Amino acid sequence: MKIALAQINPTVGDISGNVRKIREWIDKAAQQKADLVVFPELSITGYPPRDLVEQSHFVKRNRQAVQELAQVITQPAVIVGYVDTNPSPGEKRLFNAAAFLSEGKIVAVRHKCLLPAYDVFDESRHFAPGLSNEPVPFQGQRIGLHICEDMWHVPEVWPETPYRQDPVAHLAKRGADIFINISSSPFHCGKTRLRLDLVRHHVAKHKKPFLFVNQVGGNDEVLFDGHSFALGSEGHLYAQAKGFAEELLVVDTETKGSAEWVETSNIQQVRDALVMGLRDYTRKCGFKKVVLGLSGGIDSAVTAVLAVDALGKQNVLGVSMPSPFSSNGSISDSQKLSKNIGIKLISLPITSIFSSFKGALKKAFGTRKPDVTEENLQARIRGTLLMALSNKFGMLVLTTGNKSELSMGYCTLYGDMNGGLAVISDVPKTMVYKLGRLLNEGHVRIPEACFTKPPSAELRPHQTDQDSLPPYEILDAIMEAYIEDGKDVEEITAMGYPKLLVEKILATIDRAEYKRRQAAPGLRISHKAFGMGRRMPIARGDFRA
Repeated sequence: MKIALAQINPTVGDISGNVRKIREWIDKAAQQKADLVVFPELSITGYPPRDLVEQSHFVKRNRQAVQELAQVITQPAVIVGYVDTNPSPGEKRLFNAAAFLSEGKIVAVRHKCLLPAYDVFDESRHFAPGLSNEPVPFQGQRIGLHICEDMWHVPEVWPETPYRQDPVAHLAKRGADIFINISSSPFHCGKTRLRLDLVRHHVAKHKKPFLFVNQVGGNDEVLFDGHSFALGSEGHLYAQAKGFAEELLVVDTETKGSAEWVETSNIQQVRDALVMGLRDYTRKCGFKKVVLGLSGGIDSAVTAVLAVDALGKQNVLGVSMPSPFSSNGSISDSQKLSKNIGIKLISLPITSIFSSFKGALKKAFGTRKPDVTEENLQARIRGTLLMALSNKFGMLVLTTGNKSELSMGYCTLYGDMNGGLAVISDVPKTMVYKLGRLLNEGHVRIPEACFTKPPSAELRPHQTDQDSLPPYEILDAIMEAYIEDGKDVEEITAMGYPKLLVEKILATIDRAEYKRRQAAPGLRISHKAFGMGRRMPIARGDFRA
């Protein structure tokens, strides 16, 4: 059987546009003589649709779209993901579903059995679980069709599994000859290898071919990497799709050839994910151009290069906003960067504005000495200028703060946090430097001084980040242990870090939650990012006391 895996990039809510894309890819599969073309999970609606599924018209329109699509299907047959309704009283009214379309009609519908409710997932909020799943007969084969999480109950590979049932094993017992999984599996570092190991386990256990198709693209902060693939019954790789791009992967299940698994480095995947996510967020939100402040530091430099790679240099505007404390090197480094990557740079000095603000507040402040208030004023002036440019020219403002700063609240509300997208907010500072080195491979775009000078907000004389923060190598390690691995004070201290320092960092991370709640959406590249996947209260007591 010739099966085409259509690794497409749908847009959440754009049902008509998604159907047009699906029909285009059906035509591509037909040109390659495919018997069956398979699309990702919820490809009709885009994933994740979140509370759009609570709007009855949205659900109705998505079901109509499947019925209309079925009527025009002749060859090849099609598997497509959509939202189905649940007629059973007393249960959630919807299913996460897959429709099998052939010869002008819907010949089978299958419902997702395992509904994730961790990290960025909230499926049990909306969907009822499918209670049973039977193979679908097609061209003399029995296809074990299942949806994303249904393949994830493999304790030997993924010990964190919260499930007790194995839908793949059930399909095998019911006589499936081939497994097909339609997914919208979000990206994080290390995810591609984990999926491969899961599928290899199923194949080794059941001795059946296994085809996996995954969505690609960015929808808000959640990124999808694609990397669709197919394994034969003996575990050999039929074929593998590239990452972070649409592709039609055609697999002939009768072949015995074996391809070699190809996987890029984690830092290359992070770069590709951020470029894709920035491009999709900008495009899907209706923007064509972006604007960002350039400070001469590594964070804004990396963000600017990613923006150029995503949107083209003609669509990126850099803004230098020197203050009385800005060094000549920072200004010249911004100029060098802009010249290297070919973007327009404008200068909006803030010294006179800063003086006006201080003058306006002088009477109210009285004899109080300058402190962080005046530092934050500078950041807020810059944020106001960027938002003015955004309003006037219709450009999306990119924030440039990294995960290390965001975790510690080392950022200013209504200042450097102003913007529509936080591109590197899930990238720790130590990784930002690695990402910058990668972006400089081939030819230098980021000036060397951005890597070598001590990081500084330059909001007071001779300021460096380490005046307020521990060395980033230490901070990032403790932050990762706490946020991503869920370790407590004692466990992190046992890793070799001073207990008082660990307690201080954890307490600071907790206190900064109110800032993160007001931050721009950030692109997720770790398995535990700030935002929709980490829901912490703001008003809270200290349970460690």
